[in-house]
Amino acid sequence: MYIPITVFIIIILLVTVLVTLLTLQYNRVFRLLDKLRELMHQKAEVGNFLNNFSRSLKRIEDIDDSMATTARYIADMIEAESTCIYGWADDRLRVMGISGAYPLVRGGSGYVMTKPKYIIELLRRESVKLNEGLIGEVAARHEPLFIKDAHGDRRLAEYGANADTVWSLIIVPLVRDAVLTGVICAVNSRNGRAFTTEQFNRLRGISPQVILTQNVVKAYYNLSEQQRINQELHFARRLQAGMIPREFPKWGNFQIEAASRPAKEVSGDFYDFIEIDEDRLLVVIADACGKGVPACMLTAMTRSFIRSIVTHFTTLEDLMHELNRNLFRDSEDELFVTLACCLIDKRSSLIEYCRAGHTEMISFVRNHLRSVNPDGTALGILPSEFAKFDSICMEFEPGMVYLLFTDGITEALNSDYEEYGVVRLREQFKEAGIRRKSPKEILETILDDVALFEVDPENINDDQTMVIISSPFEQ
Repeated sequence: MYIPITVFIIIILLVTVLVTLLTLQYNRVFRLLDKLRELMHQKAEVGNFLNNFSRSLKRIEDIDDSMATTARYIADMIEAESTCIYGWADDRLRVMGISGAYPLVRGGSGYVMTKPKYIIELLRRESVKLNEGLIGEVAARHEPLFIKDAHGDRRLAEYGANADTVWSLIIVPLVRDAVLTGVICAVNSRNGRAFTTEQFNRLRGISPQVILTQNVVKAYYNLSEQQRINQELHFARRLQAGMIPREFPKWGNFQIEAASRPAKEVSGDFYDFIEIDEDRLLVVIADACGKGVPACMLTAMTRSFIRSIVTHFTTLEDLMHELNRNLFRDSEDELFVTLACCLIDKRSSLIEYCRAGHTEMISFVRNHLRSVNPDGTALGILPSEFAKFDSICMEFEPGMVYLLFTDGITEALNSDYEEYGVVRLREQFKEAGIRRKSPKEILETILDDVALFEVDPENINDDQTMVIISSPFEQ
């Protein structure tokens, strides 16, 4: 049968087009399968990476080593001789973990560069700013750098002789939502040749998981730090609960009341009542510098010193000098305590007052106020030979009321940043005395007025403490 040449050409063209389409489709399917295999491989790598990382966080103590574990895993994954992970904090890049003898360290002998623990020590002493050196420039640009052949590369000159050991280098910035979180560096392929594009892409592909590990480590660290803080606060609260007297002593005709409002979970203020003998009672109020746990610990130390030496003194001045010697010797620099104490002698109805840098004592007698403020240096600031303390002795008459307070009362702030002040405190105290309120009622009156004055009475600026010593009014 005769087939026209035109038809034959058309058939050939159709077959050619069909074969071409089938070839293209096959190549497309092959590429898709290859891409699928690559994605599955990446998924397996990510899964292995996360599993490996999670195993390194079995215990809180392992957190500090987790980034080193991550660096080792990355080195194995891309077959690098060494890797280093930098984290971004305080406007600098600082090392978080390394694997192998990482050479991109400024300084260090050849021996040191073979010892990872020495490398870590060197790296911890230095940090990298943005645009500082090769790593800083990569971090600033947010673009990875792949140097296949690093021999003689002048950009490595900052590392001196260490640069001679680098023949291939990959630096990948860790960036999430345009925010830099760190940098990964991989140095030298294990096969002795240059890194391949596949190794470069693997390192780039794993970078989001490294960012994830940074966030997890940070979260774990903050959690563990918060747990430690909570434990310290729990201990401090228990310590302080044991320090503060639960009952106010009845001392002859004297009535004693006290109240305290801490600014933090624990207070730097404290008061105490110490029975010296059957006639004498020591009343103490104190305010440690600062707030929270450190101030609480300082007040605990002060209270312990007082109770250990109180039976050995002959005068309040001697007590203060000995207390100052102990605190100056054992407290840290710039820590001090202001303190005031009253020695009540119920047999002779005398009260002796001495203070160490503390606020004045205010007395109410016969409807008049008087400030009592003998000289005295705060405790723990000066050595004993330079510290000076004076005391005043007064006869306690019926109807007299003494107010001791910490500066958290007078320095309470309102919305205009005005202080409550001594004048307003004296007015409230005098009015309560004229009305012959009980010691407890006087404290409540003043604290309520301070709370009304403050802009936020639930969030006070400083610990607030008061002690009232009074004798009954004559009928």
